[in-house]
Amino acid sequence: MNLRVQQALNDQIEKEASSSHYYLAMASWAENNGLNGTAKFMYLHSDEERFHMLKLIKFINERGGEAIVPPVTKPPVQFDNLESVFTKLLEHEIRVTECINNLVNICLEEKDYSTHNFLQWYVSEQLEEEALARTILDKLKLISGDKAGIYLFDRDLDNSATPPKV
Repeated sequence: MNLRVQQALNDQIEKEASSSHYYLAMASWAENNGLNGTAKFMYLHSDEERFHMLKLIKFINERGGEAIVPPVTKPPVQFDNLESVFTKLLEHEIRVTECINNLVNICLEEKDYSTHNFLQWYVSEQLEEEALARTILDKLKLISGDKAGIYLFDRDLDNSATPPKV
């Protein structure tokens, strides 16, 4: 495996692990604030990010490279409100998309077309992640802090949360 590509993939493993922990912290915050639907959504989202990490680890190892399981930095444990949680989620997903795009670019520069092909799944996944975060944030902005609206929003998230795609 190309060493530059391997290093970039290992960097992405760290980002996916950090994303999983970040969403886990959001889930815990939501659960502690009576937002069980949001917590369920975030727990599942955390699992999905861990799946993304595992997919990268397996890919590197199957290609004869060496995947590195990284240490993860501590995520924040407090958030201002529900809208700030989803604003941070969107901002985070936008940064992850930039990282995936940079990774794709490295593959093209190194002429590693197999990894480029593998990463197209992540490119598509990031489109979905950003769109979902924007849709949720738009709904929260419509509610504008209304307690009944937040209750219904949280209940809707509870009913719509689905396990990650594998």
